Amino acid sequence: MDLRKIKKLIDLLEESNLAELEIKEGEEVVRLSRVPKGGITVAAPPAVHVPAPAPVAAPVAAAPAPTEGEPGSNLPAGHVLKAPMVGTFYASATPGGPAFVKVGQQVKAGETLGIIEAMKMFNQIEAEVAGEVKAILVENGQPVEFDQPMFVIG
Repeated sequence: MDLRKIKKLIDLLEESNLAELEIKEGEEVVRLSRVPKGGITVAAPPAVHVPAPAPVAAPVAAAPAPTEGEPGSNLPAGHVLKAPMVGTFYASATPGGPAFVKVGQQVKAGETLGIIEAMKMFNQIEAEVAGEVKAILVENGQPVEFDQPMFVIG
């Protein structure tokens, strides 16, 4: 892969909201990763080779509107943060490492609460509001569905 292609890939990564980009061309592999402003580096688990299906263009959906815990639900009162995508939830940056947050911890808006791995991409899940973490509704390594409640912050 020549330098011009790599520079174009860097430009593509900078223009998008992707955290990581990996391109394979024959036996050559280029992986570009951007470190977020918070400076958190995420170590990827060992790669497992899975044949990739043909790429399909899909529309990008806007983030769901935040909801509040309802009195009739089994969730504590507060802001309910839902999964913005389907993937696997990780509570820490490295396997066996300390969790980003714990129940009872105070968080600021924009602070990382966890990571969702989707299609070999690691996406940080950030607090939308400041407050105390009232509940963590997902476990480390658990698959999550789109719009699934993950955290309650009050």
